[in-house]
Amino acid sequence: MSDSLDSRVTVADIAAEAGVSRATVSKVLNGRSDVAPATRSQIEALLATRGYVPTKRTKRPLHLPLPRAAARRGGLLELVVSDVNSPWAAEVIRGAEQEARPARVGVVVSVFDGAPGHGQQWLEDIADRAPGGIILALSELTSADLARIAKLGLPAVLVDPVGDADGTIPSIGAGNWGGGMAAAKHLVELGHRRIGMITGPMRLLCSQARLAGCRAALERAGLTLDDDLVQHGDFHYHSGFSLTQALLDRPEPPTAIFAGNDEQALGVYAAIQERGLRVPADVSVVGFDDVPMAQWMAPPLTTVRQPIAKMAALAVRSLLGHQDGAEMTEGRVELSTKLVVRASTAPYSPG
Repeated sequence: MSDSLDSRVTVADIAAEAGVSRATVSKVLNGRSDVAPATRSQIEALLATRGYVPTKRTKRPLHLPLPRAAARRGGLLELVVSDVNSPWAAEVIRGAEQEARPARVGVVVSVFDGAPGHGQQWLEDIADRAPGGIILALSELTSADLARIAKLGLPAVLVDPVGDADGTIPSIGAGNWGGGMAAAKHLVELGHRRIGMITGPMRLLCSQARLAGCRAALERAGLTLDDDLVQHGDFHYHSGFSLTQALLDRPEPPTAIFAGNDEQALGVYAAIQERGLRVPADVSVVGFDDVPMAQWMAPPLTTVRQPIAKMAALAVRSLLGHQDGAEMTEGRVELSTKLVVRASTAPYSPG
């Protein structure tokens, strides 16, 4: 055998010779119908003359028809998350899958952590799979990331973008500023004046908006948010725990704490209880997200509900509609948040 694996003709080779994207070649290999007849003929001729051998990644040979619903919509959507283990990501996956299932469309979940060198390979993998659309539920995307995604020629939607998206890709998010304001207003109405906040990473727009909403609520009540009571976390349990310890070490500790998300709120609970204090008798706690675990915490967590699963479902609906010929909605769609009051907050009781 004279040919080695290194000399094997690849999808990239065929795409370069045909002057098309890798995604277009993958569509032909997967029997997709959304390729111009002339382009399809050109690619199929090159595949034959160059002796292309499908790799294990190619699921279907040429001309093998897809089931009717899958052929019409592409059969596959790609959902990209940054941390598949987070409660937030679990809700995104649930919402996307529930919307896609009735349409007989599969959802492939992949993880992109933003590490240097990972971006190009991740995009090449997506191109090889040639999904009918991409749902990007990522912590942050740079302008370079967005430009590379646009070059794929595939429809895409951002879910709850927390970076500075430039509007080139449609996005679906929630009202972070309003949610932060509702959380702080609730605590003020309960009589709390020393309110602590544990934010998410401040490079993220959602963290900035939640903090700004909290400040606005206090200012409207004639109060100020003490900068000594603001701690910047990372949206994970350990930062909620350690930063609550720092707040409780203050000469005048807060009587209420607003955690930037529910996972951090769980750490807040643990730190309070370790000090021999009680939620909410000694310290009231509010979270943000309303992931399922919020109602299972002891006591159940008062939190700001953002419709995470609904955002993902709307992203899927937008992509399926686009495949049916509808125009993609440009710009940002913002869904409302809602304060859900449970047992972790109580009126301030001095002494």
